[in-house]
Amino acid sequence: MTSISNAKILILATDGFEQSELQVPLTHLKKLGADVQVATPEGTDIVGWNEKDWGDTVRADLALADASAGDYHALVLPGGQINPDILRTKPEAISLIKAFFDAGKTVAAICHAPWLLIEAGVISGREATSYHSIRTDLVNAGAKWQDKEVVVDNGLITSRSPEDLPAFIDKIVEEIEEGAHERAA
Repeated sequence: MTSISNAKILILATDGFEQSELQVPLTHLKKLGADVQVATPEGTDIVGWNEKDWGDTVRADLALADASAGDYHALVLPGGQINPDILRTKPEAISLIKAFFDAGKTVAAICHAPWLLIEAGVISGREATSYHSIRTDLVNAGAKWQDKEVVVDNGLITSRSPEDLPAFIDKIVEEIEEGAHERAA
């Protein structure tokens, strides 16, 4: 078991992430004492999407190639349409997601980020939620989709939208503090 104040959390994102879905967990988890780092494909700063236009720039702490599941307690995947659509074409991003999942670590995906779980092949047979427009994608990939603010399936956390961020963050904390999860392939 790990206290959130001793946890090390990785956020994986690229340009076009939903502004609040990265910044709210980043800020809140840091306030709780977690060491939160942002990995981007090239290790360069990224720009969010804030409702109808480009948003704020977020500083990258490391490049995706330098991130290892063994160095963290949890992985957070913010949504937005652009961010996960780009990341799902990056084999190293998909490999990293699989590595977190295979290690039984907490993986949290919100909004459109469950597209990455589909690409990683880890969603079939699992209970999950997402932004309503990708429900069919998840169901077709074998997920048991639910319309709830947060769904947890053995350390895999999913939420629908920015409105669900408080519940999403609470579950991230809870799952990290529970520790590693045994997962069937």
